[in-house]
Amino acid sequence: MRVMVLVKATEDSEKGILPATELFEAMDKFNQELTKAGIMRMGEGLKPSSQGKRVAFDGSNRTLIDGPFAATRELVAGFWLWEVKDMDEAVAWMKRCPNPMPGPSEIEIRPLYEMSDFQ
Repeated sequence: MRVMVLVKATEDSEKGILPATELFEAMDKFNQELTKAGIMRMGEGLKPSSQGKRVAFDGSNRTLIDGPFAATRELVAGFWLWEVKDMDEAVAWMKRCPNPMPGPSEIEIRPLYEMSDFQ
């Protein structure tokens, strides 16, 4: 089962404030454990939404929207792509994760569609 693990943005991440060195080191260690266990396929941090763009679709019309975007808690600051046996395994790994932000934060785990879902 593949899952996308979404690190939700915070006010600090949207301001471009990078975590302390200790947090980077803790996250690097966790990522190494995920890789060694064969779980992690990919993982990256995202720059603040002020550096992003959105394209809104309405029929054949396209509207470009420049960041920053509102509702910080709904934005994504980073992600992992994991291969796990089931959602329970993903949750177990996530419970071992260091808090990715200096303060309160949330991480969302979402399964990806597989070909078997369409048969």
